[in-house]
Amino acid sequence: MSEQEKQNTVEEPLVEVRHLKKYFDAGKGRKLHAVDDVSFRIRKGKTMGVVGESGCGKSTLGRMLVHLESVTDGQIFFHGQDITHPSSRELKKIRQQVRIIFQDPYSSLDPRKTITQTMQEPLFYMGHHSKEEIEVRTSQLMDMVGIDQRIRLAYPHELDGGRRQRVGMGRALAPNPEFIVCDEPVSALDVSIQAQVLNLLMDLQDQYGLTYLFITHDLSVVKHISHDICVMYLGQLVETSPSKELFRQPLHPYTKALLSAVPSLDIDHKAERIMLKGEITSPINPKPGCRFAQRCPFATEACAKEQKLEEVSKDHYVACCRVREING
Repeated sequence: MSEQEKQNTVEEPLVEVRHLKKYFDAGKGRKLHAVDDVSFRIRKGKTMGVVGESGCGKSTLGRMLVHLESVTDGQIFFHGQDITHPSSRELKKIRQQVRIIFQDPYSSLDPRKTITQTMQEPLFYMGHHSKEEIEVRTSQLMDMVGIDQRIRLAYPHELDGGRRQRVGMGRALAPNPEFIVCDEPVSALDVSIQAQVLNLLMDLQDQYGLTYLFITHDLSVVKHISHDICVMYLGQLVETSPSKELFRQPLHPYTKALLSAVPSLDIDHKAERIMLKGEITSPINPKPGCRFAQRCPFATEACAKEQKLEEVSKDHYVACCRVREING
């Protein structure tokens, strides 16, 4: 077991992934390495943020955790039990406890179903609720996510983006899950609505003890909601840390570049923007070594060797052979 897998041994995690991989066939014997050897733990009642550029594998990672994508290699644990390759019966039980909120609140909803029908669908799927119980639960869900009962028969095209996303949240909450993957749930919403949805997610977490994997490319959003953060680059984790520590002292060159792009209201102490140059490494059959090396201003020949997450300070892991030299 690696050092990364030994962390938090006292507190048993709700969700754990070990060396997770997802490769897609790119033809002619080539493989696209969408997720490549990713390991982390999520504590019960906490939020793990996953950030990175588009195409880094964030959404693929989340979809594997809810079994919308198969796993090429590695393991997924929930409550300490291996759920990597469940049977159809086991999957039905997992879907009650492990749910997802999708990025686009319009395309993820069936346009032919009303709000009520959408929220009730998971309960009918479970198969052990009476019609009366389902009606009561639907009313509870609408109250939980802040949807007025008077529009319970509305269709998705009759709602704005914020209400549609609340419907998606209600559907995810219907079977009373413990763990929810939030796949960029506010990126398609107006900024004013984003804050409302984020605050609602945090309130629901506090009230019901929910655990989140929060996927986003917006660092200001992940700072607001996450307890811990994983930074991904081309399918691999390059840095993991408690949220406050990561924003206080980012260590990986890629993380520093991401944070330098976050707008700041402090006009007296503006951080210098780090402009990345160089060609992005192809995720198809990538060579060993650091995948960020071609864009990294600190790259040397040593970066051609495989980079492993190493604990630089307490619970702060970085995949960079020059991390101590770069950061003094």
